[in-house]
Amino acid sequence: MKVTKFGGSSLASAAQLEKVLQIVKEDASRKFIVVSAPGKRSSEDIKVTDLLIAYYNTYLNNENTTEITGKIVDRYEAILDELGLDKEILNDIQQGIQKLATLPKQDNPHLFDAFLASGENNNAKLVASFFQQRGLKARYKNPSDLGIIVSDEPGNARILTSSLSKINQFKTTDEILVIPGFFGFTEAGDICTFSRGGSDITGSIVAAGVEADIYENFTDVNGIFVAHPGIIHEPKTIKELTYREMRELAYAGFAVLHDEALMPAYRANIPVVIKNTNNPEHPGTLITTSRTVKHDPVVGIASDQGFASIYISKYLMNRELGFGRRLLQILEELGLSYEHMPSGIDDISIILREEQLTIEIEEQLMERLERELEPDELRITHGLSMLMVVGEGMRQRIGVMADSTAALAFNKINLEMINQGSSEVSIMFGIREDQEKKAIQALYKTFFEVE
Repeated sequence: MKVTKFGGSSLASAAQLEKVLQIVKEDASRKFIVVSAPGKRSSEDIKVTDLLIAYYNTYLNNENTTEITGKIVDRYEAILDELGLDKEILNDIQQGIQKLATLPKQDNPHLFDAFLASGENNNAKLVASFFQQRGLKARYKNPSDLGIIVSDEPGNARILTSSLSKINQFKTTDEILVIPGFFGFTEAGDICTFSRGGSDITGSIVAAGVEADIYENFTDVNGIFVAHPGIIHEPKTIKELTYREMRELAYAGFAVLHDEALMPAYRANIPVVIKNTNNPEHPGTLITTSRTVKHDPVVGIASDQGFASIYISKYLMNRELGFGRRLLQILEELGLSYEHMPSGIDDISIILREEQLTIEIEEQLMERLERELEPDELRITHGLSMLMVVGEGMRQRIGVMADSTAALAFNKINLEMINQGSSEVSIMFGIREDQEKKAIQALYKTFFEVE
């Protein structure tokens, strides 16, 4: 049994929906179909989710919503027209969209979530109707009816453990259930959306709940590339990687699948495959607890910008009782979270996201560090990228660190920081943002263009 999720680009137009229909029809084990809201039909187009955000702001500002609701309904109607389908479902979709402008604004923490969730919810109704009219035994299934009950945290909902047993009751269904992604319902009956990658999270939850054999995630690429295709021309596709490797790559900038989305499937030991709606015959990228392809030391190279590094040096720091605690307490009291903290016997670096550092906060931070820790040297470096070389095969291969640093040195890329975790799954390099592309190209050539 398979749980299959289709992203926004796979559902953006009638032509894409025809591809989705064929994919579902060709495999009878695809019983649970999770859908996103319609995405962009072209680079100039607007996602339905973005239209809904505009609708929310229009309603919140007490402006006339007729034009924006018309644009949203038109997107669904255009798909129905292109498919030549009965428009009966359009009335239901239109009423649902217009009803959003009747929800209370005051003391309603779930209002934004309700607007956003309607994109997926209405699309699930449309897709279910499309399947039915093309001869499939399909049915729209509301997340509440399926049992997706979540914590009351608008925009950051988490699945309640009790939900999985409720979802499990549907594992023997003989119908194709079309489920809207991105949201669930609180125990009080309010809509709550998941965080980034919300529809992927729904697919993962359903897969865990029905104890699926595999969770398929269809998008618009053949799988996960070993490096960003905007930097490397036609990079190789990763055939197989572990959950741990995926977590490292997603953290460092891989946007195909958000790392949090994998958690339910990971805990249930369900493999995930990333596939291409436009090229379904391609095997894609398989994500498992342990991969069978173990000879490759590196599976991917990822990077992310927007970091700052605070360097603190103090002679005999390692003998100063409570130094680390006081440092972390200062960060906590200023509301700052850190990403990494590589250290030596007399120095320590704090890597954090620059977006947290307003001018005022940065001044307070540096002043308190100087006054309370009395360092010999204290400096902050902005404009850093974190570059990660990832692969569980590093444990068995000698020289990955040496090969990496040699490649970077040969290309005159200065290293601000090096950090390797004890798990030996990844090596992290801190470099200047303006050297990021050059660094990725150098590492790609080292690990993936060797004869």
